Amino acid sequence: MGAPLKRNPVPMLLLAVALVATALWLQRDREPAMEDAAPAVVAVGAAGNHVPASAWPAFLPKEARPVLRRIADGSPHPYRQDGSVFQNREGRLPAQSRGYYREYTVETPGLGHRGARRIVTGGQPPAAYYYTDDHYDSFRRFEPPREPAP
Repeated sequence: MGAPLKRNPVPMLLLAVALVATALWLQRDREPAMEDAAPAVVAVGAAGNHVPASAWPAFLPKEARPVLRRIADGSPHPYRQDGSVFQNREGRLPAQSRGYYREYTVETPGLGHRGARRIVTGGQPPAAYYYTDDHYDSFRRFEPPREPAP
């Protein structure tokens, strides 16, 4: 009988390093966990269109800006469901009493229906803001920029 074959550990080690590096690279743009997000009370005035585009969170589509202005100034929303209670049935947002969360439609250009994009606010007046673009499967907490002083 011949000598037993030895496996070369280098290819497996390289594969493991590549997998770890890929996983870390894919995690680089993830938002912090909801528990890590600091609570913030924010006001967005009706004249919020004076806020420079660079002040808005990069993940928030421009169609969210008029929604936030309507929330802030109490203007009517185009969809009857807007302002209704979001029940957080899946528990993806921090647990709160019923009625704490409200949802608002963020229009998607080219669609003939409400689509999947929403802003969910927490508190009255809103003290927490969340955005989802996948119909409540995931949320990103954000703070709308404040309107500059006149």
